[in-house]
Amino acid sequence: MLRFENDYTQGACKEVLQALTQTNMDATPGYGKDEYCERARERIRELCACPEADVHFLVGGTQTNQTVIAAALRPYQGVLSADSGHIQTHETGAIEATGHRVMALPTPDGKLRASQIEQAVRAHFGDSNAEHTVQPGMVYISLPTENGGLYTLEELKEISETCHKAGLYLYLDGARLGYGLAAAQDGLCLRDLAALCDAFYIGGTKQGALFGEALVLTAPALKKDFRYHIKQRGGMLAKGRLLGVQFLALLEDGAYFAYSRNAMERARELAEGLKERGVSLLYPQETNQLFPILTKAQAEALEKHASYSFWCAMEDGNVCVRLCTSWATTPEQVQQLLSYID
Repeated sequence: MLRFENDYTQGACKEVLQALTQTNMDATPGYGKDEYCERARERIRELCACPEADVHFLVGGTQTNQTVIAAALRPYQGVLSADSGHIQTHETGAIEATGHRVMALPTPDGKLRASQIEQAVRAHFGDSNAEHTVQPGMVYISLPTENGGLYTLEELKEISETCHKAGLYLYLDGARLGYGLAAAQDGLCLRDLAALCDAFYIGGTKQGALFGEALVLTAPALKKDFRYHIKQRGGMLAKGRLLGVQFLALLEDGAYFAYSRNAMERARELAEGLKERGVSLLYPQETNQLFPILTKAQAEALEKHASYSFWCAMEDGNVCVRLCTSWATTPEQVQQLLSYID
């Protein structure tokens, strides 16, 4: 069965597997204090043009989000997020479990606006009873958004300026970051994120690694004792070498970005094929996630041959589903999927 419901169901790319095999019997210090992690950290700092950044490797996205947010916030603070944000909809209350509230703001397209953030901050601090309510302490965004949308460089600059003017940390979830950067039309790159965000991560799990995320911290206040937070939250891998080896393999010669471009090319082919078949999309296709609106008959036929995610029911009785291309998706797989919708 074809699997288009997620972009992390495949194993790992050949570069990662080869590197893991070649280093399998190496005996190195544990917990990320090995030479592979150090070399991967240096490569990430180089790509970010940020030699002073701290780089940490964690085992997964939820652990990364939970660890960063809990470490950054005071006990009485919460994190502002789009109401469709991953920490609000898909992490089983992981943030709330740390004692912090996700302060969800409504967004029709999944993107927070600088004006929304400014309004939320003004509303809180303008309240004479502010100390009786949760104080905004951080803004959480993702690139791409939960529904496959993109922030432009200009939008990120506006959000960053608003956050820092208000004294809020800006944190960017990068689970699918490579796909977002490959789709950007304005030259957005890692250097921009390092300059604008206090923290962000480069996703590996969904982008060719077996598992793992590379967290980049630029705010000095977040750096102190951060490894303690990682350990306490369960994100530190004893065989940390496995994370460093993977990110070195992905980033050393550009495989990460090449595979990201593959996902985008396949997504465009899929979008064009759906259009040719008269299938409309709930959101414009910007990244590797597509949200076609199918008749019940089309959805039932597709379900016999391919795995997809249900997104929402439409008022006219049709259904919207989510299809994801990935670093490993082939042109043949795209055409095979389209044949099931004919």
